[in-house]
Amino acid sequence: MAKKMWAGRFEKATDKTVNDYNSSLPFDSRMYAQDIEGSVAHSAMLARQGIISQKDADDIREGLLSIKADIESGKLTFDSDAEDIHMFIEEELTNRIGDAGKRLHTGRSRNDQVALDQRLYLVDEALDVIELLDELIETITDMAKEHITTYMPGYTHLQRAQPITYAHYLTAYIEMFKRDRDRIEAAASRANVSPLGSGALAGTTYPLDRESVADELGMNGVTMCSLDGVADRDFAIEFASSISILMMHLSRMSEEIILYASQEFKFYELDDAYSTGSSMMPQKKNPDVAELTRGKTGRVYGDLISLLVIMKGLPLTYNKDMQEVQESLFDVIDTIKGVLPPFTGMMKTMTIRKDNMEAAALGGFTNATDLADYLVRKGIPFRETHAISGKLVHYCIENNTTLEKLSIEQFKQFSDLIEEDVYDAISLETCVNKRTLTGGPAPDTVKRYLDNQ
Repeated sequence: MAKKMWAGRFEKATDKTVNDYNSSLPFDSRMYAQDIEGSVAHSAMLARQGIISQKDADDIREGLLSIKADIESGKLTFDSDAEDIHMFIEEELTNRIGDAGKRLHTGRSRNDQVALDQRLYLVDEALDVIELLDELIETITDMAKEHITTYMPGYTHLQRAQPITYAHYLTAYIEMFKRDRDRIEAAASRANVSPLGSGALAGTTYPLDRESVADELGMNGVTMCSLDGVADRDFAIEFASSISILMMHLSRMSEEIILYASQEFKFYELDDAYSTGSSMMPQKKNPDVAELTRGKTGRVYGDLISLLVIMKGLPLTYNKDMQEVQESLFDVIDTIKGVLPPFTGMMKTMTIRKDNMEAAALGGFTNATDLADYLVRKGIPFRETHAISGKLVHYCIENNTTLEKLSIEQFKQFSDLIEEDVYDAISLETCVNKRTLTGGPAPDTVKRYLDNQ
């Protein structure tokens, strides 16, 4: 069993069950690159400050980079007896370069070291998530440009409400995902500050240059309180919160995909490559990508709640409970990176059934509000026109027809002011095209929005 770096205080070896229970290596080993990156920068600074020799710093750098190369090639495997990734790398480094490896930890604690690794890892992964999200936004934007005049019903209470276009519908999700991108980017920016120099909790007496290490690592600055530097995990919680909101938007869209791909709606036809079948029912085509996305949203929510509960009662500063933060954070990252590629592929390949969308818009009396507005322009108060329009809808339902199919004589049974121009006023094209306010569904308005994306 590997000797613990802190074993000097103890007379007994750690019980194996405690060692296994205490070890974080099975999951924090994924941060090996960030741990090495931070250690290279730290050792270079120690040499610049005259705390260690330049030769020691050079040996440390060469040793660390050789460890990184061996891990990535598979030549070096992780020691299951190691307590964590930090101890594993430091012990391996010392085995390779001798006493110089023991000087790497000067002016540093595992408390500020792990906080740095987590921040660097989060920032790296956030960039990957943003890239995947950008691809989804681009996909939806391209789809919207193809459906500027594809009419469909807009819904409230899942009841057909007013006519919109499919492009207008998609812009709602473009806006949601753009806000998600901003939140992820902001969370990563706030995470991108260096806690190195905080030590275990009270800094160090060594003349460290914290700012130069942060600059070398491409970070935005340093933490301003050593206690906060080692105790803060807000960055993980904020990132998980941002991803939770993104997952909520993906889940909402997934719910509509599931509905719209059903035989009851028939707005979508999912591509075979992004659907599955039934082992018993040969006619089935299941929207598994959308359903799994909806389900995995709950998983990410659980990770966020876990992070909040882990941190809610911890006194300053570091507590071993905080080791549990890593697994929840890693699961958030793995989940969203697993969700976005198939979700984007599903969107790219689905077929949009324009005919069924338009038929639903016509058959759902989505132009009833425009009929009321038409009568307002004839001089009737809105509350009266609302009642007239409602009675006409009721008449259509009883006679199994739609407003645009009524004769002018039928219209006049409800108001003498209705003339032939009513048909143009309640056409889907007119209903949509007249809504030209910023953010509205008029094709020209939506096109200008999409051109600016």
